[in-house]
Amino acid sequence: MKTPTPAQLAAAAVTAILTLIAAGCGTDPAVTDATSETRSSSSSSSSSAGVEPDDISLPPWPAPGDVPARVAAAGLDLSPMGTAEHYHPTLAITIDDQPVPVPPNIGVDPDTGAMSAVHTHEGDGTIHIEAHTVGEKFTLGQLFTQWGVALTPTQIGGVKANAGEEVRVTSNGAPVTGDPGDLELEPEQEIELTLP
Repeated sequence: MKTPTPAQLAAAAVTAILTLIAAGCGTDPAVTDATSETRSSSSSSSSSAGVEPDDISLPPWPAPGDVPARVAAAGLDLSPMGTAEHYHPTLAITIDDQPVPVPPNIGVDPDTGAMSAVHTHEGDGTIHIEAHTVGEKFTLGQLFTQWGVALTPTQIGGVKANAGEEVRVTSNGAPVTGDPGDLELEPEQEIELTLP
């Protein structure tokens, strides 16, 4: 048998990573990250480490290209998927009676295949939570920080509420008050953000 060249080995590794990404969230317990740092539960969609959210552009908003910086700004880290806890809230955004897509691969590094504990694979609004520790708390603000889209009580990206109005937020149909970025993500939760 012929020994593979370094280029062939690298190509095989890239193929394996892309296959994992294309397959979406798996539940392979053999994939763990024992050295993973504890993730903070930063709830703010504000920036850190010089990464500013987009508060000017109108939808649709693509997934950003600077994934490592965005993930770090959200207080998360990139690693193989966590297996201690795995659940899927969904997010629907409606602006001026039009649905706004949530893009695939928010929080997924296209160069390495590593992902944060809060990420997307599909473009259907499914948020994948894959944590390394049971009971970790994550917020909607962390998703938006990774997405690079501003989220405040009166604004989504470059779309601002009319005077006297706010972003309407519901969780499983119940109205939510306060900063939408602080909304904790929960299993099978249905989140809706609406701006008139």
